[in-house]
Amino acid sequence: MKQQQGFTLIELVVVITILGILAAIALPRFAALQADARVAKMNGAMGSVKGAAAMAHGMLIARGFDASFTGTPVPNIIIEGTTVAYTNGYPTEASIVPLAGLAAPDYVIAGLTAPRIAAPDAGHTGVAPLPDCTISYTAPAAANTLPTYAIAATLATCS
Repeated sequence: MKQQQGFTLIELVVVITILGILAAIALPRFAALQADARVAKMNGAMGSVKGAAAMAHGMLIARGFDASFTGTPVPNIIIEGTTVAYTNGYPTEASIVPLAGLAAPDYVIAGLTAPRIAAPDAGHTGVAPLPDCTISYTAPAAANTLPTYAIAATLATCS
């Protein structure tokens, strides 16, 4: 008589039940981690935007231009291959995106409504009906003022 080896039906049912319970617990935690990652990504992008704006403003002053200069300086100020255009001493909205290193495929930068400049992915651009997990930048509206920065990235909007 041959002895058969393998799992009994009860053992298989128990293993499948345990796997189901683990999946039910792990799946919501995994989804929450994705939202946390998007928020962290947008916080990092905002830091990059602020740093790029400060660097470009400092470069403008160091080259001898007025702190509230508007336009493209001559000779051009070129940072990381980007010719910087200024509004009241800070980079324009069009200049800040490449200065900050925000580019596809890491970020969505096209098709956003102003003043949004970057989104973490195509599913979180803030364009209706998609959730708004974006960062925004607005160059200063007047001389001797700072740019406006805004971040719409929260766990609720980035999930």
